Amino acid sequence: MQATKSAKAPRKQRKLLHNAPAHLRHKLMAAPLSPELASKGVKTFPVRKGDSIRIMRGDHKGFEGKISRVDLKNYRIYVEGLTREKVDGTTIFVPVHPSKVAIRKLNLDDKWRKAIVERKKELPKKEEKAKKAVEKPPKKVAEVKEEKAAVVEKPTEKKPKARKKRVQKKPATKKKKEKKPTEEKPAKKEEEPKATKRTRAKRKTASEKEGGT
Repeated sequence: MQATKSAKAPRKQRKLLHNAPAHLRHKLMAAPLSPELASKGVKTFPVRKGDSIRIMRGDHKGFEGKISRVDLKNYRIYVEGLTREKVDGTTIFVPVHPSKVAIRKLNLDDKWRKAIVERKKELPKKEEKAKKAVEKPPKKVAEVKEEKAAVVEKPTEKKPKARKKRVQKKPATKKKKEKKPTEEKPAKKEEEPKATKRTRAKRKTASEKEGGT
């Protein structure tokens, strides 16, 4: 099976459609199902000869009929009764793109196609079971969640913060230094009388000498 390529450029997209292999062309010929069939779990399905369809868009909107031919080369289908006249008077079938129709009834003659429908019906059931399993957590987890919810529901009452009173600082009292036991000092020697300094007598000047004599 060839790997599918993705392209963004329009020219490359057209090239992929033009050169697509048959197994991919078959998937590209898918048409949406009617609400009655889509409710069973299948939304789109590749069209086949014998399927009854209804045209949803275009000039022939509302026309119903069975598919008479599927053209994989040009990606078109032909419906029984949907014809038009050419200029020369001949009648031809009008080609319709499968995306413009809705399948009203599936042709389930092929056992492989029937198996595909049944397989696709089982997928939604598995998805529902998976969702339920996710929605229903284990009992222990549920109990823990309930406890957490109860804790969250009770808003914690905010107590007013007690303001700290400013303590006036007392003047730092100098700690009395403990007097260390002083060692006994030797008794001071008796103070001796200080020797008085003798002042020298002033010398008499010559004038004084003369007057005294």
